[in-house]
Amino acid sequence: MQDAVRSARAAGRPVRVHATGHASPTAAPMDGALLVRTRLGGGVEVNPAAGVARVPAGTRWREVVDAAAPHGLVAPHGSSGDVGVVGYLLRGGLSFFGREVGLAVTRVRAVELVTADGALRHADAAHDPELFWALRGGGGGLGIVTAVEVELFRAPAVTTGAAFWPARHAPALLRAWRRWAASAPRGATTSVQVMRLPDAPGVPPELSAGPVLGLDGAVHGPDEAAVADVVAGLLGPLRDLADPLLDTWAATSASAVLDAHVDPADPVPILGDHLLLRDPGDDGLDRLLDLVGEGSGSPLITASLRQLGGAYADPPATPGREPGALHRVDAAFAWSGAGVPGLSGPAAAIEERCARVRAALAPWDTGRTVPSFVENRHQPQGHLDAAAAARVAAVRARVDPGGVFAGDVQPVLADR
Repeated sequence: MQDAVRSARAAGRPVRVHATGHASPTAAPMDGALLVRTRLGGGVEVNPAAGVARVPAGTRWREVVDAAAPHGLVAPHGSSGDVGVVGYLLRGGLSFFGREVGLAVTRVRAVELVTADGALRHADAAHDPELFWALRGGGGGLGIVTAVEVELFRAPAVTTGAAFWPARHAPALLRAWRRWAASAPRGATTSVQVMRLPDAPGVPPELSAGPVLGLDGAVHGPDEAAVADVVAGLLGPLRDLADPLLDTWAATSASAVLDAHVDPADPVPILGDHLLLRDPGDDGLDRLLDLVGEGSGSPLITASLRQLGGAYADPPATPGREPGALHRVDAAFAWSGAGVPGLSGPAAAIEERCARVRAALAPWDTGRTVPSFVENRHQPQGHLDAAAAARVAAVRARVDPGGVFAGDVQPVLADR
């Protein structure tokens, strides 16, 4: 890899990096560039005493979860085991443990990378801390990451799963969920989504018969009794409002959280959008359901609100280590919606519906995004302020003065 970078630079070619393929619509065109596909060997190395895993680039989250589980440790993974670790981490990462442990990027302890001069570098709090700061959420374009070290944690008791109701109950259920979320303990992180699932293998018939409202997530705590109390406060009122069509919430192992979000097993080409929202109140929920709920004619397969707050909003305080460029999200919910062109509707209809939802939710839009939730390069996005963006640009100019990796730089400035 080092020789490849040196050769590309000598030939005057830019270098682009591609790993598992997730978030590929956010990439700029790669014409004329040397494309590096990262899938490094060596496997996940867990140090149980330190509570740290070293993860080679190209590794997917399920490999980390499987390696950490025998030690009673948990990783801040996303909602799919098929997502690549490095991109997810360095672009933020919203985990179902996040309201307790914060953005996944705040758990990164060190980054190994090849920079534009072909050198292999190790960046952490003690070794080039400014580069380490920029790598954690700065928007990329700093080199080819070859491995990361990520902090693991313990979750002694976990309940996870998903429950689904006919979409006609969505107004009452969403209001009840929003009231619960306002004071939920940090050990609970959930999301709700209106789903229009196709009649396809692997989709339960109860969920493909019409639009449904799903509630999924995880609750963890020091013991099963404490977790059970929180789960009862969450699910009890919702089950009283209407009987679920399907309900898989159960006390289980922390590893099962990886499958709670019912993401498709195989990659799907989607079009979608993402916003970070202040609390929209019941009025905002009504506006959203007018566009994605029952009878709306929505072409979106999923229309989701993910619960934020808690540690997501807190600046991490780790002695001797400055937080990274992206380290907190000051919002109540993350909105995301997506459709599959040709399956849920024409591409133009999906884009038009996303634009209408964006307009309807504008009063509560923070103007910020989480990079790992951004669906394409052209939608409004941004997660850094001008000062942080300038600081990252200075680091990039130092380690890549010729712009070898400039094509991999992501938009980082918020619209407002």
